[in-house]
Amino acid sequence: MLKGKRIAFLRSDSAAYQAEIINYCEQNRIQFAIGADLDEALLKAIGVIPDKDWVPYKNGYIAETIHSMNKTKEAFCLIVIRRTYQSNIFAQEEMNVKYTVIATNKIESSEEVVTWYNQRGDRSENRIKELKIGFGMERMPCGQCEANAVFFRIGVLAYNIFRLFILKILSTSWHRHQVQTVR
Repeated sequence: MLKGKRIAFLRSDSAAYQAEIINYCEQNRIQFAIGADLDEALLKAIGVIPDKDWVPYKNGYIAETIHSMNKTKEAFCLIVIRRTYQSNIFAQEEMNVKYTVIATNKIESSEEVVTWYNQRGDRSENRIKELKIGFGMERMPCGQCEANAVFFRIGVLAYNIFRLFILKILSTSWHRHQVQTVR
């Protein structure tokens, strides 16, 4: 980090759902929204959420509860989204439930936290996908590391020039389009 700067926010998938990371965020006043794996403790926490606490949300329901892990120093909020789905297309009465769980210490409403959480990787992952698929960087052309490095650098330069073209020349209606659409 640059001197005088600090990380203020963290949003991550379930790989960061660890006591050490949550404790670090709490100690350093970092607001977080982290996807959580459905383990036995989380399923128990979800199971005790009263029916009255579930409110309609998009194509399911959303609720909050307080939770802590064995090694976390402070409790945090769990935002739980519950959706039903039909696992067998021919068995109409057989409906299953899918849960999405986000651990957070943010103060905003559940809906705002979910919206913010869902933006994780939006820019970086889509840029990587665009570079790989849109500019043919999925596979390197040969077995020589140096030659592949040159090939990849040329691809990155082409991508950056394309992004400059989109942002500086074309109207804002084009800013979110991929290279395939612009071609």
